[in-house]
Amino acid sequence: MRMKLSIILPVLNEASGIVKTLQALQPFREAGHEVIVVDGGSEDDTRVLSTPYADQVIQASRGRSRQMNAGARLATGEIFIFLHGDTILPLQADHLITEGMSRRKRAWGRFDVRLSGSHPFLRVIEFLMNWRSRLSQIATGDQAIFVRRTLFEEMGGFPEIDLMEDIALCKILKKHSPPLCLRQTVLTSSRRWEEKGLFRTIFLMWLLRLFYFLGLNPNRLAKLYYPKYESHK
Repeated sequence: MRMKLSIILPVLNEASGIVKTLQALQPFREAGHEVIVVDGGSEDDTRVLSTPYADQVIQASRGRSRQMNAGARLATGEIFIFLHGDTILPLQADHLITEGMSRRKRAWGRFDVRLSGSHPFLRVIEFLMNWRSRLSQIATGDQAIFVRRTLFEEMGGFPEIDLMEDIALCKILKKHSPPLCLRQTVLTSSRRWEEKGLFRTIFLMWLLRLFYFLGLNPNRLAKLYYPKYESHK
């Protein structure tokens, strides 16, 4: 049975790349799925550039968790896909998701990830990200998490925290069922890794993850991850 997808993008100052991401989603709109862009208060032309390529462009309180929940409240699809503004879905992503979920009887899942850069060590990072995710049944936002609407609403949506919202959601979802781990890849920008330094970024992300699992408040951890961090509660 064909299911409608709602592709929800939380964005903030993505003018440099949002058109490319949204143009890649137009075949899904033509197939009857919807695209919802949720802006967190961009100071560039993100909203203007997004408008021709989305079914809805709305503004919400800053923070990916709050933005994605705001988009989900307006979504009409049976399956939600949460997609970063610098990430490209694979061709036939809709069929891969709906057929895989039906065949494997899964209520949520994610794609493998590929980073856009050419540095050889990025291939190692990709492998480790995908391997760790498959082993732990925890996905990151870069992997385009998807979930049945009914389960997402039953679980209460994303915990509205400023960092680690993807991990927090997956910890809740995997209590319900294992994820569908699709080996097809989303292509996500490696800009963050390259600008901050590959090894420095790996160290920081593992440190933050460790602190999170040790129980530190993710809103405090956000100050370490985001430069010029401000709380937007």
